[in-house]
Amino acid sequence: MAVVDLHCHLLPGIDDGSKNLEISLSLAKTAIHNGVTHALLTPHHMNGVYINHKTDVIAETKNFAEQLEINGINLKVFPGQEVRINGDLLTALDNDDILFADANNRYLMLEFPDNDVPHYTKKMLYEIQQRNIIPVIVHPERNAAIIANPQLIYEMVTQGCLAQLTASSYVGTFGKKVSKFSHELIKSGQVNVIASDAHHLPGRKYEMREAFDKLKKEFGAARSAQFEINAENILNGLDVEKSPVSMIEKKKHHLFGL
Repeated sequence: MAVVDLHCHLLPGIDDGSKNLEISLSLAKTAIHNGVTHALLTPHHMNGVYINHKTDVIAETKNFAEQLEINGINLKVFPGQEVRINGDLLTALDNDDILFADANNRYLMLEFPDNDVPHYTKKMLYEIQQRNIIPVIVHPERNAAIIANPQLIYEMVTQGCLAQLTASSYVGTFGKKVSKFSHELIKSGQVNVIASDAHHLPGRKYEMREAFDKLKKEFGAARSAQFEINAENILNGLDVEKSPVSMIEKKKHHLFGL
């Protein structure tokens, strides 16, 4: 069975992920050790720091695939982008400068700023969906605005978006608060896949195997298998199986801990 990583920063020297080919090949080996067979390479695009145009990412992915073959690393890679929501996104779509998770241009890996959900998000998501594109919201569990107000992601997923959880978030690499919120997102049916979001940075490594082991232990083998199949289906442009969605109750804080 294929194990698909839909979000990783393995391409060398083009964003805050791998800095060179040697590191990229090492990350690819780690992906294989985590059971990953297929990886969507998703450098940052239009996030205010990095611009990675569609044609450039396609060329870089082809070059990297050749290096993987030369070095005997059996990881199949595909060109993608982690696209930051921004006011120019619709224009970029019109100009064919956006890579999707699949060849059918159905699923878009969409990122928010770390601490914010922009005021125009609802309108932008509507415009994207009107083009028969399904946004996949990446790592909502690490967004400070969503943590503070979980209804934000609830509204997105109930309006047709999907969401991707980061393996490292779930296993506790980003702290107990993020790990607990990750658990709540799974429990409430608001996330559909787990991906690595691997970088060559402290705390941004491959933890896919550990995450799926935890998922199986906490939610059962069926949910674990569902997440794996969903990732494969997104890569192939197929329908995704969704769990029943419920709201996450915002915790109330009481005086004196009562």
